[in-house]
Amino acid sequence: MDRAKSMDRAAAESVAATALGVVAGDPQRLGLFLALSGLGPETLRAAAAEPAFLVAVLEFVIGDDDLVMAVARAADIAPAHVVGARDILAGPAPG
Repeated sequence: MDRAKSMDRAAAESVAATALGVVAGDPQRLGLFLALSGLGPETLRAAAAEPAFLVAVLEFVIGDDDLVMAVARAADIAPAHVVGARDILAGPAPG
C-alpha cells in the first residue's frame, strides 16, 4: 500500500507536530534546523503557521535515520509513515 495513502492530512500534521517536538527537545538538532532553515528562535512561532513549515520539519527529520526513528517512536508509527506524512503535506509532485 502507498504509505501516503495510509493516513489523512490531519494525521500527517500530527506526525509533523510530533517531529517538531522531538527536534525542539534536542538543542543541538534544533540549532541545526534553525541554521539550515534560516529561521531564528524569534521567528519560529510565526513560521510554524506557514503550511510549508511542517514539510520543512519533516524534510529535516528524513535526512537523519536516527531522528526518523525517534519521531516514529514518539508518534507510535512505523518509520515509513514519517515519509508518508511528508508526502501528504507536500502535495502532489509538480510535473
